[in-house]
Amino acid sequence: MRIFQRKKIREIDEFCIKALNIPEIVLMENAALKILKNIDLNSFNSFVIVCGNGNNGGDGLALGRHLINNGKDVTIFLISVGTNLSLAGQINLNILNSLKAKIILLKNEKDLEIFKDILLESQFTVDCIFGTGLSRNLEGIYEKSITYINNYSKYILSIDVPSGFDCDTGDILGNAVKANKTVTLQVYKEGFLRKGAKEYTGEIIVEDIGIPSIALNEFDSKEYLIDKAYIKSIIKKRDKYGHKGNYGNVLIIAGSKGFAGAAYLAAKGTIRAGAGLVKVATSNDVLEILAAKLTEAILIDYSREIGLKDAIERSDVIAFGPGIGNNDKSLELFQKVLETSDKPLVIDADGLNLLSKNIDLIKNYKGRIIITPHPLEMERLTGFHRNYINENRIAVSKKFAKDNGVIVLLKGYNTVITDGDYLWVNTTGSSAMASSGMGDALTGIIASFIGQGYDIMEGAILAAYLHGYVGDLLSKEMFTVTATDLVEMLPKAIMDFF
Repeated sequence: MRIFQRKKIREIDEFCIKALNIPEIVLMENAALKILKNIDLNSFNSFVIVCGNGNNGGDGLALGRHLINNGKDVTIFLISVGTNLSLAGQINLNILNSLKAKIILLKNEKDLEIFKDILLESQFTVDCIFGTGLSRNLEGIYEKSITYINNYSKYILSIDVPSGFDCDTGDILGNAVKANKTVTLQVYKEGFLRKGAKEYTGEIIVEDIGIPSIALNEFDSKEYLIDKAYIKSIIKKRDKYGHKGNYGNVLIIAGSKGFAGAAYLAAKGTIRAGAGLVKVATSNDVLEILAAKLTEAILIDYSREIGLKDAIERSDVIAFGPGIGNNDKSLELFQKVLETSDKPLVIDADGLNLLSKNIDLIKNYKGRIIITPHPLEMERLTGFHRNYINENRIAVSKKFAKDNGVIVLLKGYNTVITDGDYLWVNTTGSSAMASSGMGDALTGIIASFIGQGYDIMEGAILAAYLHGYVGDLLSKEMFTVTATDLVEMLPKAIMDFF
């Protein structure tokens, strides 16, 4: 599912109309029909449609015609401050006038009182005042109308974008409609990813209105939302003749005194995600603890140079950092890995803390690197405050990835995965998963998929989605979900994708 900003959306619309000769009114009609599909006509009989002067308002006028044809009681409010409707919108308005539809101009305080009374009597409000084009703060009749919609509507559906919501940034432009549902057209809007956006968008439904793929490809943003269909398209079935040698040799370098659990969860995530052979290089302090818990992994004392060197050489992918410690000893170990390996490398936890003080260490690494910070770790890496990072997750992640030649998987609400050019956003997972060890498990799952032969970006996408997906499944029955719960459920949940 593609993610776009308003500039690209405007370019696509112009391309469809001017280059592909698709009449504007055809797209408007398609939009109206798809919006109608998202309304339960058996439950609602009385509607208020609040239209602005742009094509968003035109979509609402076309929808109003279909609702009238379905025998519904429809009142249309047209907010006018002296500008004209679009041509396609005017055509729909002319049809409605011919049908003797109830249309009321909304332009002053007196009109607002009528607006309030009809909103209170109606069952369903459709907001189509502004679409993706809005980028200025609302005032006057527009701002007041939105307050009335929010205060007096029983149920609100917004077309494309809630009016007053900046589709690029998620900023509230003075005031914004708080919709129960937003039916957004053709592509997902980047502003929907902002924390707190759901308070205004409600449930988001993306509907295809018939824009040809040639137009979408011409202006591709290279930003995508990960969904179940995409995961199904890339996940690989196992060959019935496959053996452990076919599914990757994964080396996990993790754990130190007091932090055996981090190494355990990373290894367990690797194993349960399907890696063929898992080795854990760890501190001598925790070898006995891990030996009692990890019956499916080979354990190595990372202070034994020959054994570690052999494990690095034989591995298909390396994960470094969970519970490794943030000290000179672990830095020396980190440097050794970076200097001697060319395998895909997943860096997490203490590995990121070491990296934040020695960023140049990764500049000359011969293999590909993926880092998996949470916002605080990203703060240490970039120097930006975590609040700024959370407000600018996409921009910060893309820049760091591009500047340092790595893939960034920025954890948290709407996990971002980017190589600085292409970007994917994962929306699975919830606060039920807010517990220790989740990041360690994710590191292991990423390493597991890379070891099984997936491209490093695909491995990260699969791991992030499935990690959150399992958490979502478990949270339906559990108030909190632990990393152990998650890794135990993982192999069963993966079967949902075949």
